[in-house]
Amino acid sequence: MSPTAPPVRFRDPRRTKYDFLGSVLVRCPNCDKVAHVVPVPGPTGAQDTGLFASRRLVCRSCGRARGWNRGYVAFHRDRYGPAMDPYFGLRLWLQTETRHGRLWAYNMEHLALIKRFVEAPLREGIAWHDHGRKMTVVARLPAWMQQAKNRDEVLRAIARIHASLLRSRF
Repeated sequence: MSPTAPPVRFRDPRRTKYDFLGSVLVRCPNCDKVAHVVPVPGPTGAQDTGLFASRRLVCRSCGRARGWNRGYVAFHRDRYGPAMDPYFGLRLWLQTETRHGRLWAYNMEHLALIKRFVEAPLREGIAWHDHGRKMTVVARLPAWMQQAKNRDEVLRAIARIHASLLRSRF
């Protein structure tokens, strides 16, 4: 098997959308470039990556910084609108439209997981009798993204997202 060949088998790593909220790439409301939503370091320097931990919006392009510590998270998802981050309500950077729907990810790790799932010809989900996490990122992907006939289109969309990040000089 060559190093660039797609994986033959994909096993669901049982990761949920909450596992990818450690760093979220968004559009800066000030300069429209890539900004990060990251957990605020605690007094000891360690970061609390919990869902309701304080966050900070940081843009390296224009220097914009803003804090969040409201205690609630809004995972609102408009089917026809852009994907938004759950803390500041800003547009996610890693998203693109396809003829079937919108493909989005919180960060590069999230996008890489989706890519590994899509390009694998053999996909193993979680067994129905297993009592572990069932509502994983992979299990919640839309049906059009899971269909083999749309594989090339989804991979092209992922490539467009990668290109947009490279163009932004991230």
